[in-house]
Amino acid sequence: MNARRSSFEDEAVDYAAVGATQRTDLMQYPPEGYVPSEDEFRLGSGEERFALASSALLTWGLHRSSGVEISEVHPGTGVQYGGIAFAEDGTPLEPIETHEEQRFAEDGTPFITPGTTVVFAGTVGGEPLVGPHRVISVTEEPGHVSLAIGTMEGDPESGEQSFTIEQREDDSVWIVVRSFFRPTKGAAKLVGSKRRRKTMNDAYLRALLPSRGV
Repeated sequence: MNARRSSFEDEAVDYAAVGATQRTDLMQYPPEGYVPSEDEFRLGSGEERFALASSALLTWGLHRSSGVEISEVHPGTGVQYGGIAFAEDGTPLEPIETHEEQRFAEDGTPFITPGTTVVFAGTVGGEPLVGPHRVISVTEEPGHVSLAIGTMEGDPESGEQSFTIEQREDDSVWIVVRSFFRPTKGAAKLVGSKRRRKTMNDAYLRALLPSRGV
């Protein structure tokens, strides 16, 4: 697998801290007013397990297997942004744009690209997951595949969630789920709770276990 790291950011998401699920200090210093969450689960071991779990993540298989219906899919443009780089004196440089061709899984399902927008409907572990979302970033590197998704206006929550599949040095394969959320105006306080996130994260784990065929 060739290393691929790309992201998409614009005003369509309804929160300011875009990409914060990728920060190592998220649990200690979450965006103000948001409830952070982080869980990890072992999925098995070996290259095949890593490849199957990664493919499921990047084709919406994780979400569909968890009970989520995905509709109104609008793929990204294929123009990817490399993020902000800095010169030696600390001056920020202009982001580098690259164009990537659409890629497909072995069964022909297109891989998710940054900038893709979707509408979720359904439940994960009995907890509702609804509303419009935008793919913030996609990362593919040896032993590391990650997908970050942010909420858009109209969702009862505001925040971001990332899913990472890792193949570690001992050959074990893990999924790491990180997020920060808060309820939007008029939504129930339960929406952003840690208990809700734990319940949902457990369901995401079960969706990727080999017994589920993934």
